[in-house]
Amino acid sequence: MFQKLTIEDCLEVERRNLVKESLSEIGRVDGVLKSFITVLNEEQIEVNEGPFKAIPIAIKDNIVTKNIRTTCASKILENYVPPYDATVVRKLKKAGFAIVGKTNLDEFAMGSSTERSAFFVTRNPWDLSRVPGGSSGGSAAAVASGEVVAALGSDTGGSVRQPAAFCGIVGFKPTYGLVSRYGLVAFASSLDQIGPMTKSVRDAAILMQIIHGKDEFDSTTVDVKMDFLSHIEQGIEGFRFAVPVEVYEYEGLDKEVAERFEECIKLVEKLGGKVEKVKIPTLKYAVATYYVIAPAEASSNLARYDGVKYGLRIEKAGLKETYSVTRTTGFGEEVRRRIMLGTFTLSATYYEAYFNKAQKVRRLLANDLNAVFDRFDAILTPTSPIPAFKIGSITDPLAYYLMDVFTTFANLAGVPALSVPFGFAQGLPVGIQVVGKRFEDPKVLRIGRSIEKFSPYNENGRIPLPVVRT
Repeated sequence: MFQKLTIEDCLEVERRNLVKESLSEIGRVDGVLKSFITVLNEEQIEVNEGPFKAIPIAIKDNIVTKNIRTTCASKILENYVPPYDATVVRKLKKAGFAIVGKTNLDEFAMGSSTERSAFFVTRNPWDLSRVPGGSSGGSAAAVASGEVVAALGSDTGGSVRQPAAFCGIVGFKPTYGLVSRYGLVAFASSLDQIGPMTKSVRDAAILMQIIHGKDEFDSTTVDVKMDFLSHIEQGIEGFRFAVPVEVYEYEGLDKEVAERFEECIKLVEKLGGKVEKVKIPTLKYAVATYYVIAPAEASSNLARYDGVKYGLRIEKAGLKETYSVTRTTGFGEEVRRRIMLGTFTLSATYYEAYFNKAQKVRRLLANDLNAVFDRFDAILTPTSPIPAFKIGSITDPLAYYLMDVFTTFANLAGVPALSVPFGFAQGLPVGIQVVGKRFEDPKVLRIGRSIEKFSPYNENGRIPLPVVRT
């Protein structure tokens, strides 16, 4: 059955026309799910020779693709067709992967539900009345529903991991600098990372093997070559795990999510891991710090969309009015809100009080995490404090921002973090987050693989996937 195929399965099956099967499945369910902004037809899809030839994959629509529309789910880029491929896209094509379409997201990746796309809301394949998470909700829904074998997302404050948790798949945010950001439309440049979204931890490792590495077009990338697969099955006996006490202090933690988290801790101990509760004093400031730094960087990055260089242009009598009307019309409410917040915190009057102070807290948080990683192999938390919520049920921006309470700290510190499905709460998937030391990405995947392999909620190490009713 195509919907359940992993990348590894595709290497074993007879090379039937997987692209055609993927497009057929998209045609069957995407009218309901709305995972994709752009779907290519079979003649448009580029298929190259390579070890992964013709395995269908989706790309989040803020990662540029040559001659394929890249919108960032925004009216300001609705008709933008890039003249080049992002580095990750070029690497996937070289390996043979077939890109079948571009997935929906919260506009410019600013959101946690994919409700803030300028075009339409994506739905969770487990329950069509609920969100798939965000901002990589289209990619998560496309993988969970079996429209594609795997997808790429981007993660600025949890945007790969949180939708992976909501949709019951694997989502991995690599160490900052391990994967090139060249061709990723910038939101917050010091936080953004591209990561895989897959049906298994091993598939995430396969994609990481392909997309990581130094890139001359991205000066923040590091010159390291990692082996993500050699030790992935070796287990976690003797590993030490830290569980922040702040997890238990968070009042918004769902009771059933907390129960699944406790079950996962018991499984880790059963597999030979040592678990200890620790205090990470600066963790409680992570969300506030993130929502100062990220909008500030977004304010700077999104200044380029002015109606002059490319994208939407609404002609008015004067240049200033053209700027103003173009940006007001082209950007949605949440993007405008974050631009204004960021511009405010970068202003001369408030720079020291907000942005500079947030950068100092960020450094203190990184120091606290480094102290934890001197003693422990990884940190465990729930990925999200709640399971997927109903579409339209959260309207308060502050409540919405707290969706990121367990994920933003990994971006602020630039460390690798993985979400692995582990059971259900209210009949909806729950994700467990594994956070590791910088450049110990293979170890994080190894831990995730052990949880996946022995989870009582999986069958033969396989993550259960939903049946989408159309």
